[in-house]
Amino acid sequence: MELRILILAVVFLSTATNAHNITRILAKHPDFSTFNHYLTTTHLAAEINRRRTITVCAVDNAAMNDLLAKHYSLYTIKNILSLHIFADYFGAKKLHQITKGSTTTSSLFQATGEAAGTSGYVNITDMKGGKVGFSPVDSDSDQPMATYVKSVEEMPYNISVIQISNILTSPEAEAPTAGPTDLNLTSLLAKQGCEAFSDLITAQNAEDTFAQSVEEGLTIFCPSDQTLKSFMPRYKNLTADGKTSLLLYHGVPVYNSLGMLRSSNGLMNTLATDGANKFDFTVQNDGEDVKLQTKVVTATIRGTLIDEDPLAVYKIDKVLLPRELFKAAPAAPGPKSARSRAREEADAPGPAADDEAPADEDSSNDGGRIFGGGGILALSVSLILGLLV
Repeated sequence: MELRILILAVVFLSTATNAHNITRILAKHPDFSTFNHYLTTTHLAAEINRRRTITVCAVDNAAMNDLLAKHYSLYTIKNILSLHIFADYFGAKKLHQITKGSTTTSSLFQATGEAAGTSGYVNITDMKGGKVGFSPVDSDSDQPMATYVKSVEEMPYNISVIQISNILTSPEAEAPTAGPTDLNLTSLLAKQGCEAFSDLITAQNAEDTFAQSVEEGLTIFCPSDQTLKSFMPRYKNLTADGKTSLLLYHGVPVYNSLGMLRSSNGLMNTLATDGANKFDFTVQNDGEDVKLQTKVVTATIRGTLIDEDPLAVYKIDKVLLPRELFKAAPAAPGPKSARSRAREEADAPGPAADDEAPADEDSSNDGGRIFGGGGILALSVSLILGLLV
Protein backbone atom coordinates (compact mmCIF):
# COMPACT_ATOMS: atom_id res chain seq x y z
CA MET A 1 0.00 0.00 0.00
CA GLU A 2 2.81 2.40 0.93
CA LEU A 3 4.64 1.56 -2.31
CA ARG A 4 1.50 2.36 -4.34
CA ILE A 5 1.12 5.75 -2.62
CA LEU A 6 4.79 6.51 -3.30
CA ILE A 7 4.41 5.67 -7.01
CA LEU A 8 1.30 7.84 -7.32
CA ALA A 9 3.11 10.72 -5.61
CA VAL A 10 6.06 10.43 -8.02
CA VAL A 11 3.70 10.38 -11.03
CA PHE A 12 1.82 13.40 -9.71
CA LEU A 13 4.99 15.38 -9.07
CA SER A 14 6.34 14.44 -12.49
CA THR A 15 3.13 15.61 -14.18
CA ALA A 16 3.10 18.83 -12.19
CA THR A 17 6.76 19.45 -13.07
CA ASN A 18 6.17 19.00 -16.82
CA ALA A 19 3.07 21.17 -16.94
CA HIS A 20 3.38 24.80 -17.98
CA ASN A 21 1.01 27.60 -18.86
CA ILE A 22 2.44 30.46 -20.89
CA THR A 23 -0.53 32.73 -20.15
CA ARG A 24 0.04 32.48 -16.40
CA ILE A 25 3.79 32.91 -16.76
CA LEU A 26 3.47 36.14 -18.77
CA ALA A 27 0.61 37.43 -16.62
CA LYS A 28 3.16 38.02 -13.87
CA HIS A 29 4.96 40.51 -16.12
CA PRO A 30 2.81 43.51 -17.19
CA ASP A 31 5.45 44.58 -19.76
CA PHE A 32 4.43 41.58 -21.88
CA SER A 33 0.64 42.02 -21.60
CA THR A 34 0.13 42.79 -25.31
CA PHE A 35 2.31 39.88 -26.41
CA ASN A 36 0.42 37.64 -23.98
CA HIS A 37 -2.93 38.83 -25.32
CA TYR A 38 -2.05 38.01 -28.91
CA LEU A 39 -0.69 34.59 -28.02
CA THR A 40 -4.15 33.82 -26.66
CA THR A 41 -6.10 35.47 -29.48
CA THR A 42 -4.14 33.60 -32.16
CA HIS A 43 -4.44 30.29 -30.23
CA LEU A 44 -0.65 30.02 -30.07
CA ALA A 45 -0.83 29.84 -26.27
CA ALA A 46 -2.67 26.52 -26.45
CA GLU A 47 -0.02 25.16 -28.84
CA ILE A 48 2.77 26.29 -26.51
CA ASN A 49 1.11 24.63 -23.52
CA ARG A 50 0.64 21.42 -25.46
CA ARG A 51 4.31 21.00 -26.30
CA ARG A 52 6.80 19.56 -23.84
CA THR A 53 9.97 21.34 -25.03
CA ILE A 54 9.59 24.94 -26.12
CA THR A 55 11.25 28.36 -26.05
CA VAL A 56 9.21 31.57 -26.23
CA CYS A 57 10.90 34.81 -27.29
CA ALA A 58 8.70 37.49 -25.76
CA VAL A 59 8.78 41.15 -26.71
CA ASP A 60 7.60 44.05 -24.57
CA ASN A 61 4.55 46.22 -25.21
CA ALA A 62 6.57 48.87 -27.09
CA ALA A 63 7.82 46.29 -29.62
CA MET A 64 4.28 44.90 -30.02
CA ASN A 65 2.97 48.42 -30.67
CA ASP A 66 5.47 48.73 -33.54
CA LEU A 67 4.11 45.50 -34.99
CA LEU A 68 0.45 46.49 -34.59
CA ALA A 69 1.12 49.86 -36.23
CA LYS A 70 1.64 48.00 -39.53
CA HIS A 71 -2.04 46.88 -39.47
CA TYR A 72 -1.42 43.26 -40.37
CA SER A 73 -4.35 40.86 -40.31
CA LEU A 74 -4.70 38.65 -37.24
CA TYR A 75 -3.56 35.64 -39.28
CA THR A 76 -0.41 37.41 -40.46
CA ILE A 77 0.30 38.42 -36.85
CA LYS A 78 -0.07 34.76 -35.91
CA ASN A 79 2.57 33.78 -38.48
CA ILE A 80 4.96 36.49 -37.24
CA LEU A 81 4.54 35.49 -33.59
CA SER A 82 5.04 31.84 -34.56
CA LEU A 83 8.61 32.82 -35.49
CA HIS A 84 9.15 33.72 -31.83
CA ILE A 85 8.40 30.20 -30.61
CA PHE A 86 11.19 27.62 -30.96
CA ALA A 87 10.61 23.86 -30.94
CA ASP A 88 13.66 23.40 -28.68
CA TYR A 89 14.85 24.50 -25.24
CA PHE A 90 17.17 27.51 -25.00
CA GLY A 91 17.79 28.74 -21.48
CA ALA A 92 20.17 31.61 -20.70
CA LYS A 93 23.09 29.23 -20.08
CA LYS A 94 22.60 27.33 -23.34
CA LEU A 95 22.32 30.55 -25.35
CA HIS A 96 25.76 31.69 -24.14
CA GLN A 97 27.38 28.29 -24.74
CA ILE A 98 26.28 27.60 -28.33
CA THR A 99 28.65 25.19 -30.08
CA LYS A 100 30.75 26.95 -32.75
CA GLY A 101 29.04 30.19 -31.80
CA SER A 102 25.98 29.75 -34.01
CA THR A 103 23.05 27.39 -34.54
CA THR A 104 19.81 27.22 -36.49
CA THR A 105 16.54 26.17 -34.88
CA SER A 106 13.03 25.50 -36.16
CA SER A 107 10.26 27.85 -35.13
CA LEU A 108 6.60 27.01 -34.77
CA PHE A 109 6.06 28.81 -38.10
CA GLN A 110 8.14 26.08 -39.76
CA ALA A 111 7.01 23.17 -37.55
CA THR A 112 3.32 23.68 -38.31
CA GLY A 113 3.90 23.62 -42.07
CA GLU A 114 2.85 27.23 -42.63
CA ALA A 115 6.27 28.30 -43.95
CA ALA A 116 7.67 27.44 -47.38
CA GLY A 117 11.18 26.14 -47.91
CA THR A 118 13.65 27.23 -45.25
CA SER A 119 11.42 30.06 -44.04
CA GLY A 120 10.56 29.61 -40.40
CA TYR A 121 14.11 28.72 -39.34
CA VAL A 122 15.92 31.14 -37.04
CA ASN A 123 19.69 31.65 -36.71
CA ILE A 124 20.96 32.11 -33.15
CA THR A 125 24.42 33.65 -32.84
CA ASP A 126 26.58 34.10 -29.75
CA MET A 127 28.25 37.48 -30.40
CA LYS A 128 31.04 39.47 -28.79
CA GLY A 129 30.41 41.19 -25.51
CA GLY A 130 28.06 38.44 -24.27
CA LYS A 131 25.31 39.35 -26.71
CA VAL A 132 23.12 36.75 -28.43
CA GLY A 133 21.44 37.60 -31.74
CA PHE A 134 18.31 36.16 -33.39
CA SER A 135 17.62 36.40 -37.12
CA PRO A 136 15.18 34.45 -39.36
CA VAL A 137 17.08 32.84 -42.23
CA ASP A 138 14.99 34.70 -44.84
CA SER A 139 15.05 38.12 -43.15
CA ASP A 140 16.31 41.16 -45.05
CA SER A 141 19.92 42.00 -44.31
CA ASP A 142 19.08 45.64 -43.66
CA GLN A 143 16.71 44.75 -40.82
CA PRO A 144 18.06 45.20 -37.27
CA MET A 145 18.95 41.95 -35.52
CA ALA A 146 16.95 41.12 -32.40
CA THR A 147 19.11 40.47 -29.35
CA TYR A 148 18.73 38.64 -26.06
CA VAL A 149 17.62 40.90 -23.19
CA LYS A 150 16.95 38.64 -20.21
CA SER A 151 15.48 35.37 -18.98
CA VAL A 152 11.86 35.71 -17.88
CA GLU A 153 11.25 32.20 -16.55
CA GLU A 154 12.89 28.82 -17.04
CA MET A 155 11.69 25.29 -16.36
CA PRO A 156 14.78 23.37 -17.55
CA TYR A 157 14.27 21.31 -20.69
CA ASN A 158 10.53 22.00 -20.56
CA ILE A 159 9.94 25.70 -21.28
CA SER A 160 12.17 28.74 -21.44
CA VAL A 161 10.67 32.22 -21.72
CA ILE A 162 13.18 34.90 -22.70
CA GLN A 163 12.89 38.53 -23.73
CA ILE A 164 14.35 39.74 -27.03
CA SER A 165 14.80 43.35 -28.08
CA ASN A 166 12.49 43.57 -31.09
CA ILE A 167 10.14 41.65 -33.41
CA LEU A 168 11.69 39.03 -35.71
CA THR A 169 10.96 39.92 -39.34
CA SER A 170 10.43 37.58 -42.28
CA PRO A 171 8.97 38.28 -45.76
CA GLU A 172 7.26 34.89 -45.73
CA ALA A 173 5.67 35.40 -42.30
CA GLU A 174 4.63 38.97 -43.13
CA ALA A 175 2.99 38.03 -46.43
CA PRO A 176 -0.78 38.82 -46.50
CA THR A 177 -2.78 35.86 -45.23
CA ALA A 178 -6.45 35.37 -45.98
CA GLY A 179 -8.44 34.67 -42.85
CA PRO A 180 -11.30 32.16 -42.67
CA THR A 181 -13.79 35.05 -42.62
CA ASP A 182 -12.68 35.84 -46.16
CA LEU A 183 -13.86 32.40 -47.23
CA ASN A 184 -17.38 31.36 -48.16
CA LEU A 185 -18.07 29.04 -45.23
CA THR A 186 -21.19 27.40 -46.66
CA SER A 187 -19.41 26.74 -49.96
CA LEU A 188 -16.48 25.26 -48.04
CA LEU A 189 -18.82 22.97 -46.08
CA ALA A 190 -20.55 21.82 -49.29
CA LYS A 191 -17.22 20.92 -50.89
CA GLN A 192 -16.25 18.88 -47.83
CA GLY A 193 -19.32 16.62 -47.94
CA CYS A 194 -21.75 18.72 -45.89
CA GLU A 195 -23.88 20.01 -48.76
CA ALA A 196 -27.26 19.23 -47.15
CA PHE A 197 -26.24 20.87 -43.86
CA SER A 198 -24.82 23.85 -45.76
CA ASP A 199 -28.09 24.26 -47.71
CA LEU A 200 -30.09 24.34 -44.47
CA ILE A 201 -27.79 27.02 -43.01
CA THR A 202 -28.31 29.14 -46.12
CA ALA A 203 -32.08 28.58 -46.15
CA GLN A 204 -32.35 29.80 -42.53
CA ASN A 205 -30.04 32.81 -43.11
CA ALA A 206 -27.74 31.49 -40.38
CA GLU A 207 -24.52 31.68 -42.40
CA ASP A 208 -23.56 35.09 -40.96
CA THR A 209 -23.68 33.77 -37.39
CA PHE A 210 -21.33 30.93 -38.30
CA ALA A 211 -19.01 33.12 -40.40
CA GLN A 212 -18.70 35.83 -37.75
CA SER A 213 -17.66 33.23 -35.18
CA VAL A 214 -14.75 31.87 -37.22
CA GLU A 215 -12.27 34.61 -36.37
CA GLU A 216 -12.42 33.88 -32.63
CA GLY A 217 -12.52 30.12 -33.19
CA LEU A 218 -15.29 27.77 -34.36
CA THR A 219 -15.96 24.03 -34.29
CA ILE A 220 -18.78 22.62 -36.44
CA PHE A 221 -20.29 19.15 -36.12
CA CYS A 222 -21.84 18.28 -39.47
CA PRO A 223 -24.37 15.43 -39.89
CA SER A 224 -23.84 13.45 -43.10
CA ASP A 225 -26.15 14.11 -46.04
CA GLN A 226 -27.79 10.68 -45.63
CA THR A 227 -28.40 11.31 -41.92
CA LEU A 228 -30.07 14.65 -42.65
CA LYS A 229 -32.20 13.11 -45.39
CA SER A 230 -33.83 10.69 -42.95
CA PHE A 231 -34.25 13.47 -40.38
CA MET A 232 -36.00 15.98 -42.67
CA PRO A 233 -39.61 15.00 -41.75
CA ARG A 234 -38.91 15.94 -38.11
CA TYR A 235 -36.98 19.06 -39.15
CA LYS A 236 -39.93 20.36 -41.19
CA ASN A 237 -42.16 20.20 -38.11
CA LEU A 238 -39.99 22.75 -36.25
CA THR A 239 -40.79 26.46 -36.16
CA ALA A 240 -38.47 28.87 -38.00
CA ASP A 241 -36.75 29.77 -34.70
CA GLY A 242 -36.50 26.10 -33.83
CA LYS A 243 -34.80 25.31 -37.14
CA THR A 244 -32.27 28.11 -36.63
CA SER A 245 -31.56 27.00 -33.06
CA LEU A 246 -31.06 23.41 -34.19
CA LEU A 247 -28.51 24.44 -36.83
CA LEU A 248 -26.64 26.73 -34.41
CA TYR A 249 -26.62 23.86 -31.90
CA HIS A 250 -24.13 22.12 -34.21
CA GLY A 251 -21.56 24.92 -33.77
CA VAL A 252 -19.27 25.57 -30.79
CA PRO A 253 -17.73 29.08 -30.56
CA VAL A 254 -14.26 27.72 -29.77
CA TYR A 255 -11.68 26.00 -31.96
CA ASN A 256 -11.22 22.36 -30.94
CA SER A 257 -8.81 19.96 -32.58
CA LEU A 258 -9.66 16.27 -32.20
CA GLY A 259 -6.94 15.97 -29.57
CA MET A 260 -8.43 18.89 -27.64
CA LEU A 261 -11.86 17.24 -27.71
CA ARG A 262 -10.38 14.01 -26.37
CA SER A 263 -8.66 15.83 -23.52
CA SER A 264 -11.50 18.20 -22.55
CA ASN A 265 -14.49 15.99 -21.81
CA GLY A 266 -17.47 17.78 -20.30
CA LEU A 267 -20.24 20.25 -21.09
CA MET A 268 -19.92 22.55 -24.10
CA ASN A 269 -22.00 25.60 -24.93
CA THR A 270 -23.01 26.15 -28.54
CA LEU A 271 -23.90 29.01 -30.87
CA ALA A 272 -27.52 28.42 -29.83
CA THR A 273 -26.81 28.95 -26.11
CA ASP A 274 -28.76 31.94 -24.85
CA GLY A 275 -29.09 32.51 -21.11
CA ALA A 276 -31.60 30.10 -19.61
CA ASN A 277 -31.81 28.27 -22.95
CA LYS A 278 -28.65 26.26 -22.39
CA PHE A 279 -28.52 24.32 -25.65
CA ASP A 280 -25.42 22.49 -24.44
CA PHE A 281 -24.16 18.94 -24.80
CA THR A 282 -21.48 16.72 -23.27
CA VAL A 283 -18.27 15.59 -24.98
CA GLN A 284 -17.24 12.13 -23.81
CA ASN A 285 -14.49 9.72 -24.89
CA ASP A 286 -15.35 6.11 -25.68
CA GLY A 287 -11.99 4.49 -26.31
CA GLU A 288 -10.64 6.20 -29.45
CA ASP A 289 -14.11 7.51 -30.37
CA VAL A 290 -15.39 10.94 -29.34
CA LYS A 291 -19.10 11.04 -28.56
CA LEU A 292 -21.43 14.03 -28.25
CA GLN A 293 -24.19 13.35 -25.73
CA THR A 294 -27.39 15.39 -25.53
CA LYS A 295 -30.27 14.43 -23.26
CA VAL A 296 -31.99 12.99 -26.32
CA VAL A 297 -29.36 11.34 -28.52
CA THR A 298 -25.67 10.37 -28.64
CA ALA A 299 -23.69 11.06 -31.83
CA THR A 300 -20.18 9.88 -32.73
CA ILE A 301 -17.54 11.78 -34.68
CA ARG A 302 -16.86 9.77 -37.85
CA GLY A 303 -14.25 11.93 -39.55
CA THR A 304 -12.36 15.22 -39.75
CA LEU A 305 -13.35 17.41 -42.70
CA ILE A 306 -11.41 20.58 -41.81
CA ASP A 307 -8.87 21.21 -39.07
CA GLU A 308 -7.13 24.52 -39.70
CA ASP A 309 -7.04 26.71 -36.61
CA PRO A 310 -9.30 28.63 -35.97
CA LEU A 311 -11.81 26.41 -37.84
CA ALA A 312 -12.53 22.72 -37.33
CA VAL A 313 -15.34 20.72 -38.96
CA TYR A 314 -16.17 17.11 -38.05
CA LYS A 315 -18.66 14.70 -39.60
CA ILE A 316 -21.06 13.01 -37.15
CA ASP A 317 -23.40 10.05 -37.59
CA LYS A 318 -26.54 11.59 -36.04
CA VAL A 319 -28.29 14.93 -35.88
CA LEU A 320 -27.73 16.52 -32.47
CA LEU A 321 -31.13 16.92 -30.80
CA PRO A 322 -31.28 19.48 -27.97
CA ARG A 323 -33.64 18.80 -25.08
CA GLU A 324 -34.99 22.33 -25.54
CA LEU A 325 -36.60 21.21 -28.82
CA PHE A 326 -37.05 17.45 -28.50
CA LYS A 327 -38.29 15.16 -25.76
CA ALA A 328 -35.83 12.77 -24.20
CA ALA A 329 -36.43 9.12 -25.01
CA PRO A 330 -37.80 7.12 -22.02
CA ALA A 331 -35.04 5.35 -20.18
CA ALA A 332 -34.92 1.59 -20.82
CA PRO A 333 -35.45 -0.52 -17.68
CA GLY A 334 -32.08 -1.54 -16.33
CA PRO A 335 -31.17 -5.04 -15.14
CA LYS A 336 -32.63 -5.98 -11.76
CA SER A 337 -30.25 -6.16 -8.86
CA ALA A 338 -29.72 -9.39 -6.93
CA ARG A 339 -31.50 -7.86 -3.92
CA SER A 340 -34.58 -6.99 -6.02
CA ARG A 341 -34.74 -10.50 -7.47
CA ALA A 342 -34.42 -12.02 -3.99
CA ARG A 343 -37.21 -9.77 -2.66
CA GLU A 344 -39.54 -10.76 -5.53
CA GLU A 345 -38.84 -14.45 -4.96
CA ALA A 346 -39.58 -14.04 -1.25
CA ASP A 347 -42.92 -12.35 -1.98
CA ALA A 348 -44.03 -14.88 -4.61
CA PRO A 349 -46.58 -17.59 -3.44
CA GLY A 350 -44.93 -20.93 -2.80
CA PRO A 351 -46.39 -24.49 -3.07
CA ALA A 352 -49.42 -25.15 -0.85
CA ALA A 353 -48.64 -26.47 2.62
CA ASP A 354 -50.39 -29.59 3.99
CA ASP A 355 -52.80 -27.57 6.15
CA GLU A 356 -53.63 -25.46 3.08
CA ALA A 357 -54.51 -28.43 0.90
CA PRO A 358 -57.80 -28.04 -1.00
CA ALA A 359 -60.86 -29.71 0.61
CA ASP A 360 -61.21 -32.31 -2.16
CA GLU A 361 -57.69 -33.67 -1.56
CA ASP A 362 -56.64 -36.22 1.03
CA SER A 363 -54.33 -35.24 3.87
CA SER A 364 -52.36 -37.21 6.36
CA ASN A 365 -53.45 -34.67 8.98
CA ASP A 366 -57.19 -34.98 8.38
CA GLY A 367 -57.79 -35.01 12.22
CA GLY A 368 -61.27 -36.59 12.25
CA ARG A 369 -62.08 -36.47 8.55
CA ILE A 370 -63.82 -39.85 8.10
CA PHE A 371 -63.88 -40.27 4.40
CA GLY A 372 -61.28 -39.35 1.90
CA GLY A 373 -61.31 -40.41 -1.70
CA GLY A 374 -59.76 -43.81 -0.80
CA GLY A 375 -62.28 -44.46 2.05
CA ILE A 376 -65.28 -44.07 -0.26
CA LEU A 377 -63.79 -46.59 -2.72
CA ALA A 378 -63.14 -49.15 0.08
CA LEU A 379 -66.75 -48.84 1.45
CA SER A 380 -68.22 -49.35 -2.02
CA VAL A 381 -66.24 -52.58 -2.54
CA SER A 382 -67.31 -53.91 0.88
CA LEU A 383 -71.04 -53.32 0.15
CA ILE A 384 -70.83 -55.10 -3.20
CA LEU A 385 -69.11 -58.13 -1.66
CA GLY A 386 -71.74 -58.23 1.12
CA LEU A 387 -74.59 -58.33 -1.41
CA LEU A 388 -72.92 -61.08 -3.37
CA VAL A 389 -72.53 -63.20 -0.26
